[in-house]
Amino acid sequence: MSSLRLRWFLPLTLALSLAGYFGPWLDHKVAGLVITGLDLGEYVKFLPAARSMALWREGFYLPLIASSLAASLFAFRADLRCRWPLQGLLLGLATASALNLLPPAWTPQRMLTDEFRQQAVALALCLAAMAFSPLLALLPRQAVAGLIAAASLAAAAVPAYQFLALLPAIGDLYHQPQLPGWGLFLNTAGLLALASSLFFWIRFSKETR
Repeated sequence: MSSLRLRWFLPLTLALSLAGYFGPWLDHKVAGLVITGLDLGEYVKFLPAARSMALWREGFYLPLIASSLAASLFAFRADLRCRWPLQGLLLGLATASALNLLPPAWTPQRMLTDEFRQQAVALALCLAAMAFSPLLALLPRQAVAGLIAAASLAAAAVPAYQFLALLPAIGDLYHQPQLPGWGLFLNTAGLLALASSLFFWIRFSKETR
């Protein structure tokens, strides 16, 4: 895969994964009963069955963290040769993904509580990566690829596993069995495509030395 293709393929995988994340993970004809990937971090707090499960609530935000970090780390890399407006698009994705880590009706005091401390740390990390993205572009390609691949695989696996574990309990709440929505599959496919594309990125670097 050439540098030109990678330059557009990597942002495309990010856009697809985020479209899936904000899409319905549980679809329903009643709009108020639709659950998106973003909803799950708050939704599980009000699901009685979730309290008896060993769930990592913040794990549902991993796709946002992986997408934000990846966009920041890609934007200014010389080997990808991104230019405006693609750089602006990547930084916009990084910022939007990071800011969606904020809970509803948040306040600075609320973000310092035990309930939201992990989200606050993740938000600070993502915004710092975005702010220092020109400097982070100097990191070795292998290190960046390894970090993003690990983050993408975790972001694909953890939320999907936890959601599927919750699905029977949600079905009981809705009084009928439920199936995963297209958002889950698109989000997972985008993240897996991102992780897979990093193999070609490393291979391309070896071929162009």
